[in-house]
Amino acid sequence: MIYDVIIIGSGPAGYTAALYTSRAFLKTVVLAGFEPGGQLTTTTEVDNFPGFPEGVLGPKLVTDMKSQVERFGAEIKQEAVTAVEKEDVFTVKTAGTTYQAKTVIVATGASAMYLGLPSEEKLRGKGVSGCATCDGFFFKGKVVVVVGGGDTAMEEATFLTKFSPKVTVIHRRDEFRASAIMLDRARKDPRISFLTNKIIEEILGETEVTGVRIRDTKTNEVIDYPTQGVFLAIGHKPSTGFLNGLVDLDPKGYVKVQRTMSPLDPQTATNVPGLFAAGDCVDPRYRQAIVAAGQGCMAAMDAEKYLESHGS
Repeated sequence: MIYDVIIIGSGPAGYTAALYTSRAFLKTVVLAGFEPGGQLTTTTEVDNFPGFPEGVLGPKLVTDMKSQVERFGAEIKQEAVTAVEKEDVFTVKTAGTTYQAKTVIVATGASAMYLGLPSEEKLRGKGVSGCATCDGFFFKGKVVVVVGGGDTAMEEATFLTKFSPKVTVIHRRDEFRASAIMLDRARKDPRISFLTNKIIEEILGETEVTGVRIRDTKTNEVIDYPTQGVFLAIGHKPSTGFLNGLVDLDPKGYVKVQRTMSPLDPQTATNVPGLFAAGDCVDPRYRQAIVAAGQGCMAAMDAEKYLESHGS
C-alpha cells in the first residue's frame, strides 16, 4: 500500500495534521512512536489550550485528539521510525515494518536535555528527572532543585511546590529567559528560592540524590548544596536524528522549513519536495501545544496542495 500521507509523531502537531488529512479523504497513517502523545502526556493541567475554560489534563487532551483522528479513518501505529528515504515515493522504516507514501509530515517534537554528567546518568530515576509533572509526586515532603532559567524552569518549580516544602531554582546567570508573568509567579511563592550565577558540577549520592556540588561562575567558590531531587529544565533536543541527512537541519537539529513572505507558498515545506514538518521539531522558540497544533494544520494543508499539484 502507498499512503497519501505518513505522519511521524503523535503530539498536537501530528494529530492535528492527521485530523486535516483524514478529513480531506487522504489515506493517512500516523507512526506514533513508543510513547504516543508527545510532551503533553507528561503535563498535568493545561489551562492555555483554547476551548477548555476549566483547563484539561494533558493526557486526556492527547487521548481526545487520538479519538478524533481515528473517527475520520486515520490509522495509528505505535511504531518508532528509524529512517526516511525518497525515490519515486517516500519509504519510511520502523524496526519491523516499511511504509510508503506520496508525502510525509515530520512532527516528532523535542525531548528534554540533560547536563551530561556521569553522576546525573547514574542517578537518573533515583532523584534526577527531566519532567516534574511526571515525577513530582514521588518527592512529596522532600526538598528539590530545578535547573534552568526559562519558562519551563519556572513552571516546574511552581508545580513542584504542590509536593515539596522547598524548591530552589539554580541558574547559571543572574538574568532569566522566563516570561515576566512566570518569573513573577515563582518569585512570589515563599517556597521557591533562587541561586543565580551557579552551575552544577556533580550530583551527589550513591543510590539516591543527596545534594549537588555547585560552582559560582563569578567567584569560583564550590559548595555542596543538600537536596533530595534534581529536575532539569535546561532546554530541549529535537527528535530528528532518524532523518539521517535527508532534510536540511539547523545547527541545533531543528528541521528547516521554507518560510516565505508570500501567503500562497507552503510555509511548512522542507528542502525535500513532498516532505513537510511541524511542531517542536521545527520550533525552538514557542514550544506551545497550540502553536504545534496550528503548524500541524498548516502542514496538512500544504501536503494536500502538494498532492493536488502532482495529480494525486
